[in-house]
Amino acid sequence: MSSGDSTSSQWAVFQHRPYLIYWLARSLTSFAVQIQVVALGWQIYDITRNPLDLGLIGLSQFAPALLLVLVTGAVADRLPRRAIMVISLLVSAAVSAALLGFTLSGSEQVWMVFALLVVFGTARAFRGPAVQALLPNIVPPKLLSRAIALNSSAWQLTTIVGPVAGGLLYGVSPLAAYSTATALLCLGAFLATRIPKPEQHKETEPSNWDTILAGFKYIWKEKIVLGALSLDLFAVLVGGAVALLPVFARDVLEVGPVGLGLLRSSQGFGAVAVALYLSINPIRDHAGFFLFIFVAIFGFAIILFGVSELVWVSILALAVAGGADMISVYIRETLIQLWTPDRLRGRVNAVNMLFIGASNELGEFRAGLTAFLIGAKATVIVGGVGTVAIAAGWAKLFPELRKARHLEGRP
Repeated sequence: MSSGDSTSSQWAVFQHRPYLIYWLARSLTSFAVQIQVVALGWQIYDITRNPLDLGLIGLSQFAPALLLVLVTGAVADRLPRRAIMVISLLVSAAVSAALLGFTLSGSEQVWMVFALLVVFGTARAFRGPAVQALLPNIVPPKLLSRAIALNSSAWQLTTIVGPVAGGLLYGVSPLAAYSTATALLCLGAFLATRIPKPEQHKETEPSNWDTILAGFKYIWKEKIVLGALSLDLFAVLVGGAVALLPVFARDVLEVGPVGLGLLRSSQGFGAVAVALYLSINPIRDHAGFFLFIFVAIFGFAIILFGVSELVWVSILALAVAGGADMISVYIRETLIQLWTPDRLRGRVNAVNMLFIGASNELGEFRAGLTAFLIGAKATVIVGGVGTVAIAAGWAKLFPELRKARHLEGRP
C-alpha cells in the first residue's frame, strides 16, 4: 500500500457539491437502517426467542433482490438513477413508519414484520444498483477510488454509531428507535432530490435476453471481478455472525440491548479505521495478495468470537473481522466501478448487490437456521473455519485474482 498521497487530496472529492449531497444522503440512510436493524433484531428475538426468526429477517429482505435481479439493474440503466434513489427511500421510510405502527399496536404476529421487510427489501433492491451506478456519474474518474473509500468509511461509521444509537433508543423505547429511523430516511430522500441532475448514459437497445443478462455476462468474462465477488459472497455467507448477535448479547455475554449495539458497532470500528487508511493510502500493488490474506484473517477473527465468553475479547475479535472485511469491500467496489462501462453499470451493480445481499441477508438466514439446529456458538465457529477454507480454495480457483497487482484498470 502506498503512502504517497496527501491528506488534503483525500478530501478533494467533497469539493464536488453533487458528491457531498450524495454522501450525506447515503450516510443518513445507512444510519437509519442500522438503528432499525438493532431494534428489529432485539424485538423479534424478545417476542419469539427463536434464532431462526433472526435468520428470516435477513431472508425477507434478500428475497426481492434475488427475484428482481434481472429487472433492477435494467431499470437503473434506462431510468434516472437519482429518481430511483428518491422513490425507494420514500418507500423505505413508509415501511419504518409501519414498523412503528406495529410496535404501537402491541401485536406479536411477527409475520407482519416479515411482510413489511419484503417491501423494504424490494425498495432496496431497486435503490442499490441505482445508487452505486450513480456515483461515477457525479465524481471525476481520478477521484473515484477516493470517493469509494470515503463511502465505505461513512457506511462503516454508521455501523459504529448506528447500532449504539439503536440500542440506546430501543432501551428508552422501541417507538424512539423506529421514529428516528423514519425521520432519517425521509431526510435522506429530501437530500437525494437536491443532487444536481447528472449526466448518464441511458440504455437504448431493445430489451431482450442479451441486454438483460449483460451484467452477468460481463462479470463472467472478467475473471478477476468474478473471483473477487464470489470470494466475498461465500466468505461472508459462511462466516457472517451478525444475525446471531442478539443471541450472544442475551444468552452468552448477557449484556442487554445496549451491549448488543456495542457488539454490532465493533466490526465498524475496525472497518472504518481501515477505510480511512485506504482513503489516504490506496492499494497500489499486490491487491490480490492482500485480498486473500485478509479474508483468511476475517475467518480466524470469527472463530475467536465464537469461542469467546468475555465481552472485551468478543468486541476485539469483531473489530478485527470488520477491518479485514473492509479490504475485500474496497477491492470489490473499486474493480466494479472503474472497470465497468457506464452503460452496464446498473446491471453489473444489480448483480453486485445480489452478491452482497446473498452474503449478508441470506447469510443471516443460514446462520439462524444452523443455530436452530446446532446452537449459536457452534454455528459461528464452524463458519469461521469455513471462511478460512474458502480463502485457500479461491486462491487456487482464481489465480488471476491472486496475482492481480493493480486496481486502476485491466491488466
